[in-house]
Amino acid sequence: MKKTKKSTFFIVVAFIALFTVSAIVGLDYLFGDSRKTIIKGVDDIRLGIDIKGGVDVTFAPSGDYDADDTQLDAATEIIKTRLTSLGINDNEVYSDSKSDRIIVRFPWQAGESDFDPEAAVKELGEMAELTFRKGTDADTDEEGNPIPTGEIVLNGNDIDQAGYTEQPNDYGDLQWVVTLSLTSDGAKKFAEATAELAGSSTPISIWMDNEMISAPSVNAAITDGNAVITGNFTNETSKKLADQINSGALPFKMETSSFKTISPTMGEGSLDAILLAAAIAFGLIAVYMMILYKVPGFVAVIALCGQIAGSIAAVTGWFGFMPGSTLTIPGIAGMILSVGMGVDANIITGERIKEELKSGKTLDSAVRVAYKRAFSAILDGNITNVLIAVILMGAFGVPSSFFSKILNKTIFFMFGATTEGVVYSFGFTLLAGVVCNFIFGVFFARLMVTSLSKFKALSNRKLYGGDAK
Repeated sequence: MKKTKKSTFFIVVAFIALFTVSAIVGLDYLFGDSRKTIIKGVDDIRLGIDIKGGVDVTFAPSGDYDADDTQLDAATEIIKTRLTSLGINDNEVYSDSKSDRIIVRFPWQAGESDFDPEAAVKELGEMAELTFRKGTDADTDEEGNPIPTGEIVLNGNDIDQAGYTEQPNDYGDLQWVVTLSLTSDGAKKFAEATAELAGSSTPISIWMDNEMISAPSVNAAITDGNAVITGNFTNETSKKLADQINSGALPFKMETSSFKTISPTMGEGSLDAILLAAAIAFGLIAVYMMILYKVPGFVAVIALCGQIAGSIAAVTGWFGFMPGSTLTIPGIAGMILSVGMGVDANIITGERIKEELKSGKTLDSAVRVAYKRAFSAILDGNITNVLIAVILMGAFGVPSSFFSKILNKTIFFMFGATTEGVVYSFGFTLLAGVVCNFIFGVFFARLMVTSLSKFKALSNRKLYGGDAK
C-alpha cells in the first residue's frame, strides 16, 4: 500500500474546507436582472411544510364511487393545473390507485398573512370545467386573470374519452398525438364547428376553467366523432393533455378525506430549537472527542464537519448526478442520527488504536491495523441503517421515486402510496449521512490520522491513547 505523506493531512483538510463552504454558501451570480445558480447552498434548500408551514390534504371520490387509474390521473392533473393557477408552484401531487386517493401538499404562500388554506383546498376539490371554444379570445378580470369569451363548441359532457398514442406523420416518422372520442351529441357539434373553421387561421382552443391548455388548428372537417390533436408532443406532454381533457368529464366528485395545516410560526420555532440543540450537542461532542482521543478525536471533528456538509449537499442537490430533496424536521433528525453514527465509527476506531498500542505495536502499525479491524464493525452497524433508510424511502416516498418504484413492485404493492412525505426526508438524510460517514469518517479520517502520525511533534503514543515509550 502506498505510504501516506505528511502533506496529505493539509490536502484533505483543504478539500473538506472548500467543500463545506461551497455546500453552505453555494455559488451564484447576477446575469442581467436574474440570478443564476451554479452551486446550491443552504439558502436554496426546499423546506418541508412542517418547517415553513403548509397544507397536507387527501382527496377521494365522494360516496362509494370506484375510480379507475385513468380517472385518477385526470383528477390529479386538474389539481396540478389549479394549484398553478393559484400561484402555488411549490407542491407535491400524486395519486394512489389502490385506495382511490389523491394526495396534495403545498406550503403557505410566501408573503401572504391572510392566506386561507381551507378555501384553497375547497377550490382544488371542485369539479373542473372543460370547454372547447372557437378562437383564443379572452377578457381579464380585476386581478388580471383570463376569462375566455369565444363561442363554446364542446364541454366536458361531450367528451367520451381522450387518449394518447404514437402515429406516423406525413413523412412516415412516428409522433405522439392526443386522440379524442366524442359522444354522439359532441360529434354533431364538432362536425359543424370544424367544417366552419377548416383551413382558417382560427383554432379551436381548449380551456380548463379559465386557463387555456391547448389551441390546435383545424385542418379538415371532422364528422365521425374521432379527432386527433397533433403538435410537438412527447410521451409526457401528450399524456398530460389527455389527462387534462379527461378531467373535465369526470363522473365523480372529490371530497376531502383528511386535512391538516401547520402554521409557519410553529414550524420555524421547531426548526430553530432543533438547530440550536444540534449546535450545542456538536460542540460538546467535539470537546469530548478531542479530550478522550486527542489526535484521532481532533481528526474525527474535522471528518464530522465534512459529513455534515455532505448531508447538506445531498439535500440541496449539490451533486449533479442526484436530485435534491425537501428538508423536513424528521430529515434534520436523520442528519443528527447519521452524525451520531459517525461519532460511533470514530469511537470504535479510537478505542481500537488504543488496544493495538497497548498490545505493543508501533504507532504506524497500530493505526493501520486499527482502521482495518474497525472497518468490519463500522460496516455492520451502518449497513443496518442503510437498509432502514432504503425501506423508509420506498415505503414513504412518492410513487415516482426510485426506491418506491422498486419496493412497491416487490414488497409494498398491496399497501399503496403514503401521505407521510416527511418520513421520506428522514430516510433520505439518513442514507446520505451514512454514505458520507464512510467517505469522511472512515476513508478521509484514516488519511488524516496516518498523515499526522508522520510529524515528529505528533508521534507521541500518548496522543493516540497509548503509553509513552
